[in-house]
Amino acid sequence: MLTKFQVENFKNFKNKFVLDFTKPYNYEFNKEAISNDGNIISKGIIYGPNGSGKSNLGLAIFDIVAHLTDTNIIYDRYTFYSNLDNNKKKVTFKYNFVFDGHSLEYEYQKRNILDLVYEKLSIDDEMVVDYNFDDVEGYTTLEGADNLVLSNGTFNRVSRVKYIFSTAILKENEINSVFKQFGEFVNRMLLFYSLDNRGYQGFKVGTEGIADYIVSTGKVADFQKFLSDEGIQYSLTGKEVDGSKQIYCKFKGGEVNFFSVASTGTISLTLFYYWYLQMKELAFVYIDEFDAFYHFELAYSLVKLLKKVKNCQIVLTTHNTDLLTNDLLRPDCYFEINDNRIKCLADKTEKDIRKAHNLQKMYKAGVFNE
Repeated sequence: MLTKFQVENFKNFKNKFVLDFTKPYNYEFNKEAISNDGNIISKGIIYGPNGSGKSNLGLAIFDIVAHLTDTNIIYDRYTFYSNLDNNKKKVTFKYNFVFDGHSLEYEYQKRNILDLVYEKLSIDDEMVVDYNFDDVEGYTTLEGADNLVLSNGTFNRVSRVKYIFSTAILKENEINSVFKQFGEFVNRMLLFYSLDNRGYQGFKVGTEGIADYIVSTGKVADFQKFLSDEGIQYSLTGKEVDGSKQIYCKFKGGEVNFFSVASTGTISLTLFYYWYLQMKELAFVYIDEFDAFYHFELAYSLVKLLKKVKNCQIVLTTHNTDLLTNDLLRPDCYFEINDNRIKCLADKTEKDIRKAHNLQKMYKAGVFNE
């Protein structure tokens, strides 16, 4: 799991910005939002004013998939890369993970989304990969990869960590097992937005028809029930039209393509359902403005649904303070970005918060203002 993330000089994060999931409190409620060992926050919601960096935080966290995986990247969102108020050209990223009780730290620098400058990776505080791309030199101590020629200018800007993932036949040992789990984790990261035309990052390659996926996996009836549970009543059927699978709505007067009659909110909910079906395969999910087109009750219902997803860290961003309630999460799972810092609400007050407290009223009353 991801335990801590740091970024500096990326977009609006001029100074070092740290998101820490390792400070859960001893609350006795909503324990499913914390990892099984009780040490890592696994479900969280981020608040913050417009322009505070909620969307940029997602892009920063998912920068890693651009050079360590072959999954989808939304390159146009990285056009303005380093902070424009800073003379520094290098952006620094640092990730801390834990796998099977072992710590892994991965740090790198870039000048832009494609231009790696430096990367290093350590496991249990032991450096196992270190490479400088400007000097074209470095090393690895991973058994099975130690004989690889890393200092090869023909693939100068290719991540050496990725090169080891794809090339080396690593020996079976604990360190290499942790290294492999790291690679698998990054390949199972997903960032997506509320509407399909805003795209996604990580996990898959290219585009895939949402209707095609739902029909092909035999989930049309389940999708109909999912919508019904959220108060949206349709009679649905899967059909093949002009060689592609489509979802149709059945009415007394005939059938019509689902996407031609569904509202913006329902289409957004369909996209959510599409990704929700695949969350059992995912390790980390970031949903930006997840409830932009939802009624409060629908947003509340979806958070309850996401809380039940096991073995996957999920982070949501929103402006909806109606979701600030101990009935859903806990004060250590609600975060706020402001002034280039992010803290959970529990860290933003000296008040002893209990389950009966109304977090939304406290938030609006300024209890969490520092």
